[in-house]
Amino acid sequence: MTQVNNPLHGKTLQSILEELVEFYGWEELGARITIRCFTHDPSIKSSLKFLRKTQWARDKVERLYLRMKGLA
Repeated sequence: MTQVNNPLHGKTLQSILEELVEFYGWEELGARITIRCFTHDPSIKSSLKFLRKTQWARDKVERLYLRMKGLA
């Protein structure tokens, strides 16, 4: 099955998160998505650990990424 219409195809969670942090910064990211890994001592590593096991949070991150890219 191809992912031609999926704008997230080929994007790793790490690259999505890094782009969001570069674009918004941790403070704004934490304001837009209120999860502790973004608001208290944030890091890529701790955020990835949380997002990989918490689907609802990952969904919010992916939706914000798509909005940032103008795809949603």
